[in-house]
This record gives sequence, C-alpha cells and structure tokens, in this order.
Amino acid sequence: MVFSDNCIPNFISPQLSPEKLKLENPLKLGVLASGSGSNFEVIVKAIEKEELNAEIPILIYNNPKAKVKERAQRLKIPTILLNHREFKQREDLDKKIVEVFQEHQVEWVIMAGWMRVITPILLEAFPNRVINIHPSLLPSFKGINAVEQALKAGVKITGCTVHLASLEVDSGPILMQAAVPILADDTPETLHARIQVQEHKIFPQAIALAAKNAFNSINLVN
Repeated sequence: MVFSDNCIPNFISPQLSPEKLKLENPLKLGVLASGSGSNFEVIVKAIEKEELNAEIPILIYNNPKAKVKERAQRLKIPTILLNHREFKQREDLDKKIVEVFQEHQVEWVIMAGWMRVITPILLEAFPNRVINIHPSLLPSFKGINAVEQALKAGVKITGCTVHLASLEVDSGPILMQAAVPILADDTPETLHARIQVQEHKIFPQAIALAAKNAFNSINLVN
C-alpha cells in the first residue's frame, strides 16, 4: 500500500474517550522546556478548551534564546530561566528546579522538549510524576536525533511516545503512543513535522491518563 501526504493513517494507543480522561480536580503542572515550546502551547490550549483539567503556575527554560519564553509570555504563563551553564553539576540544576516547582506547589513535572538529562533529585521529589515526550516509538531510537535514526534504519513506521521518566534516558513506563508511517521521500524535516502533529494530539491526553492511573492506584491501596 502506498500512502500520499494527503492520506496518511495515524494510530494512537490507547484510544480513550474524553469522558475516561476527565479529571475531577485540576492538576498543577510545572513545565520544563528548552526549545520553541510547541508542545507546551498545545497543553495550554487543551487547558483553555477544558480538554485537560489543569493549570500551569510556572514554566522553567534553560536556554536564554529559547523561543518558548516568547510563547509563554503570549500565553500569560510565568517563566523562569535556569541556565544549565551556570550550574556545576546536573544535580545542582535539578535541586533548583525542585525548589522552584515546590514554591509554586507543582504536582506533576512535564518535560516538553527538555534537552537535559535528569537526576534522581528530580525523580525523587516527584515520584512517578515526571512525564516526557519523545519522537519515536520507544524503546526504539532513544536519545537525540530520533527522527534521523529512524530514517537511517529504514523502518517503515515510527511515531512518538509519552512516558513516565526514569533515570535511563527515554525509558520508563509508556503512557501513550502514536504511530506515523514513513514515506519514501521523507526528509527529517517532513517526517518530524508529521510526528509533531501526533505529539500534539497525545500529550494532553497522556497527562490526564497518568493522573487517572495515579488516582486509581491510590484508591486500590486505600
């Protein structure tokens, strides 16, 4: 079967109705971003549309030139710059991140294009509440340049994954995935653009799913 750019099937799993992802109490999300922040904006828009019951009291970015700052200003989300170059160790950066998030009563940490390796300090402060998104169908193509890795490997399907973060890069329990077929004439740019469309679909849903899973786990224990 040959796919054209105008008719490319995409598959999301698990497929859940909005009713199943409805949250009774709003989540307090702390966002980490290093780049343009398109996934961050998608989350904000989902909140505005009442598709995700949450609020974002603070966004932390580590690159002074990151365009996410301008995006956050337009969306009226408070920001703080924590330039990783000003910290001697990764642990020092994560200590400051935890401090800022705790000051803002953050409950969940959302890595929306956060290009830094995290440490136990962040994970222990927010156990099972750090969420990451990656442009591949994990566990395939971890790390940087995941789109280029997929093209070089010659696979016919790639996609994106939202998962709970762990110490191993791009690992941890998977929350939601979307598959994206690779076209014969794809470039890293065209493929990444189509993957990003799916990222924008699943990220808010996966955040709600993680919160629902955590709530259900607490109820089972109690």
